[in-house]
Amino acid sequence: MAVTSLYVTEEPGSGLAEVDICTLEINITYEVIPSIVCSVCFSFGLIYCLFGYRCFKMVMFFSGFMYSTAAVLLLYHKEPTINTQLGTETKVGIGLGVGVLCGLMTMLVSTMGLLLSGLQLGSLLSLAILVVIGQFHSLTPVWVPLIAVLAASIVTAVFTLQWQKLFTVIYTSVFGAAAVMLCVDYLLGTFALPDQVYDMLCQVAPRPLCWFNWAITGIWPALSLIGVLVQWRFTAKGVSHTEAAHKNQKKDVKKLKYRESRRRPQSQRRRRRPPPLKRYAGDVLAPSYLQSLQERQMGTGSSTSSVSTITHTLIDFDFETGSMVPLTAASPVFTV
Repeated sequence: MAVTSLYVTEEPGSGLAEVDICTLEINITYEVIPSIVCSVCFSFGLIYCLFGYRCFKMVMFFSGFMYSTAAVLLLYHKEPTINTQLGTETKVGIGLGVGVLCGLMTMLVSTMGLLLSGLQLGSLLSLAILVVIGQFHSLTPVWVPLIAVLAASIVTAVFTLQWQKLFTVIYTSVFGAAAVMLCVDYLLGTFALPDQVYDMLCQVAPRPLCWFNWAITGIWPALSLIGVLVQWRFTAKGVSHTEAAHKNQKKDVKKLKYRESRRRPQSQRRRRRPPPLKRYAGDVLAPSYLQSLQERQMGTGSSTSSVSTITHTLIDFDFETGSMVPLTAASPVFTV
């Protein structure tokens, strides 16, 4: 991949006016692996920009993944001994392992994911503004841009935790538009915008941007605005990540209770007992006595006087252990 950007400057003494010509001559020879990575990033950038809030869990995962992977790469850059002792496969494996672990953590703990998303949003916006300012003014000393990036990141992180849906939509739109812009910059063969950030942080005089560099840079704010409007009006309308989390928790609790009730044996399940019978004190009679009284009422007794003596007695013979109502005193009977 090659591109020719010509800055032709004629000396004033030569008799010609000073002329600055910035032309774009594209001689592109794409490599396989970088082209595949660029295509994947372009697709993910569009998904982020237009459907970012719909894919909230995915956004939180990639937020932690990119942050941790960038930290590992920075560690390799600052520690040459680690970079030389470890092989390429080992370094890639360590970076991917740390990235996946941090991505899972930010996906499961949404507060941490939102915090990292706010930090990335602030750093992206502040770096873009500083690159534009660096084209016209000198950003010295080095702690000036660093403090600006740090302050903007902290402010946006706090705002993201306060207004989660709004700043998640803004973050996904801005991040997706930035990915699309970098992919277009690579496909056109320039890839000059990352060099501008590196020159600014290394306190090197930045190279002036040509008209096509400004055109590529203009993709970022335009696509970011489109993404925010599309998400807020269509794709993210009526969707809330907090309500979805509460619904999932309720479903999990219901499923757990149902499984516990199915696993419980049949004998351990509670059965409704009949209400206890109301008894009166002193009403418990022997079954033999009740049987003799029943025989006397049926006419099998030995004397008629004994039958007449119990005509005023009320007994429940269906109950084997005692009567349900108090017994009435028998009235005296006189026979002639």
